[in-house]
Amino acid sequence: MMSQTSSTRQRLVQAALELFVAQGVTNTTTRQIAELAEVNEVTLFRQFGNKHGLVLALIEESGAFESLGESLVLPRSPSDDTYQVLREYVNKVLLALERVPELIRSLVGEASQYPIENRRALGHGLAHVNQTMGQYLASVIEQEQLGTNLSPETIACLLNVVILGYAVTKFTITTEQSELWERDTFIDNAVNLFLNGAMSKPTTSVNSVSMSIVKTNSTAREVADLPANLVHQILQQAKKTGLQDYATAYVLFAAGLSVDEIISLQRTHEIYDTQAHILQIITHESTRQVPVNQWIMGKRYGSYNNNPLTKWLKSRKDNETAMFLNETAAPASQLDIEQRWEKWTQDILTPEGAPLINQAQQTWRIEMLMRGMSLENLSILTGCTITQLQPLARRAKEKAAIEQATRLDQKG
Repeated sequence: MMSQTSSTRQRLVQAALELFVAQGVTNTTTRQIAELAEVNEVTLFRQFGNKHGLVLALIEESGAFESLGESLVLPRSPSDDTYQVLREYVNKVLLALERVPELIRSLVGEASQYPIENRRALGHGLAHVNQTMGQYLASVIEQEQLGTNLSPETIACLLNVVILGYAVTKFTITTEQSELWERDTFIDNAVNLFLNGAMSKPTTSVNSVSMSIVKTNSTAREVADLPANLVHQILQQAKKTGLQDYATAYVLFAAGLSVDEIISLQRTHEIYDTQAHILQIITHESTRQVPVNQWIMGKRYGSYNNNPLTKWLKSRKDNETAMFLNETAAPASQLDIEQRWEKWTQDILTPEGAPLINQAQQTWRIEMLMRGMSLENLSILTGCTITQLQPLARRAKEKAAIEQATRLDQKG
């Protein structure tokens, strides 16, 4: 009898979770939950009292906060770069939130309607995540000898509040797509805020000089292009996954687009013939054109009118206008592209750790500079200012110097 009761309870909790994730708490009825769990609605009331009782059970019994906190903190060795580790943490938190936008809207936006027990349980769950991240930050602060006036758990709490605030805003408000709201830009800004504000290297120099050093070091960390062998490996992994995955990876490395730009592409935004392959990028601020390269890091991937992207679009039999789709044949989202990237790169490591999707864009931009493109022309293609591109120019010069030294050494 106990086993049957436990099974019924588990089915109700699982059914509630599925419906809350899909349509939020408010839009979910107890009748829907009972029907999905294949039990009588009276049984739900007997087990949990009401819908809020189910929400409380989800928070307290699912172990979601414990597993979330543990999954977000990655193993770290002394050689790991703090900037990249924190950036990966912010990215993983956003991915976790983006998987359940309706649930987040409900838990945050409707929390005032919940009984006090629910709000306390929600607070305890978030505190557990902050505590786990705080323990991790404590080790980072000790290893890097960083200076801070705040406790590690306080820093973790503030960082998670910033991430949650960004996610909730994106889920609930239609914002002008300024640079601030571009996903990768937000992640970089959030990490820089905490590394150069909440945590920073102790200095004995004049404040203005030390701030300049911190800014230069953080800029250098932001630029992390991928080597050619890893780029080709990622493209091959995408090719094995499917035609659309291959086309998506191709656009990342052949045109240097961000995730936001990729999901905004329409089929009509493509122009190609035997002489050129162009993509039209339309944002709230501007419209620009970007070439799709045949050559990527020394290897050719088709021709202007016959490459992974053109093959994907020619294979389409649907009427959807979006260039890239998700598994249900609807327009792809940021999360869909991020998940594809994770699939292609799950067994790949770089000196900075797991490859980050924004590194594809940096790799393309640096490759263009290495081929001889001017900063002014790259600024036109990317929509970035020359100042924003300066760190990439320094990295391109560094790579060129290394290549020259290698060639000289080979000549004996």
